[in-house]
Amino acid sequence: MQTLDVNYPGLPDLQFVLMVLALCSSELESLNIPESLRVSLFDRCWAMLHDEPPPTQKEERVLDLREGHELALQAMVDVIRSTLNERGITVLRWDHPPSPPSQKSTLEALPLVERVQLLYPASSDIPDAPPERP
Repeated sequence: MQTLDVNYPGLPDLQFVLMVLALCSSELESLNIPESLRVSLFDRCWAMLHDEPPPTQKEERVLDLREGHELALQAMVDVIRSTLNERGITVLRWDHPPSPPSQKSTLEALPLVERVQLLYPASSDIPDAPPERP
């Protein structure tokens, strides 16, 4: 079970907002935020950066904060914290197994992967590990 303290997350504000919004737009059944509140949080943060309504397609519900302003980011942090705290949610909890790697190691990285495997043989479950040498 993974957790994130809403009031003391131990993350910079940008990472906190991105993490919470990613969780809110995920389909994690184990997340302790009701679906209606997930939608509301995302939509409210979206409205701080956009004039058009938030997207309805799941794949498009991503907030790009690269062009955002510090004031908007702080407002999002405040909205997330106050909304969750008002509902008695001070710690986010979810269960999600690790995802498989999205990319294979590059040829340049393979020597490093081999050295790591020599140092830590138990980690030989790396999916794209090079074949064992005789």
